[in-house]
Amino acid sequence: MVTSHKSRPLLQEALAARSLRQQLISSNIANIDTPFYKSRDVDFETVLIQKAKELHGKKEPKELAMASSHPDHLQGASLKDFGAGVIYMRDGHLARNDGNTVDLDVETTELSKNAIMVDALTQAMRRKGRIFSSVIESSGKI
Repeated sequence: MVTSHKSRPLLQEALAARSLRQQLISSNIANIDTPFYKSRDVDFETVLIQKAKELHGKKEPKELAMASSHPDHLQGASLKDFGAGVIYMRDGHLARNDGNTVDLDVETTELSKNAIMVDALTQAMRRKGRIFSSVIESSGKI
C-alpha cells in the first residue's frame, strides 16, 4: 500500500467510507427480521480510485461527455458529485416471504472483509506515522 504524504487524505477518506460501510452492515443485521427491509451497501471504491489518480497525478480522462442539444438541458452527473460513495440496495439476494433481503451469511462475510480492510488502513497510517517520527528524531540528533 502506498503511504506517501499525498496518500494521507486518501487513507482518511477510505477509513471514513469503511466506517459508513460498517454502519450499513450493522443496520442490515439489526433489521434482519424487519418485513420488506432491503439490505443496503455503499460503493466508494470507484470514488477512491478516482481520488487516488488525482492525488498521484494520474489523471486519465475516461469520462464520456454527455451530448446536449440545448443549453437548458440538465448536465450528467459524474463520480465527483457523489462524495464518499453511493448507498444502494443490494441486488441478487432472494427475498424471504416477508420481503426482507438480508442474508446473515452475506452480512457477516461483508462485516469480516470490512474489518480486515479497516485493520490494513489503520496499520498503513501507523506505519506512516512511525516513519515521520523516526525522521524527526534523526534530524534532531544531527
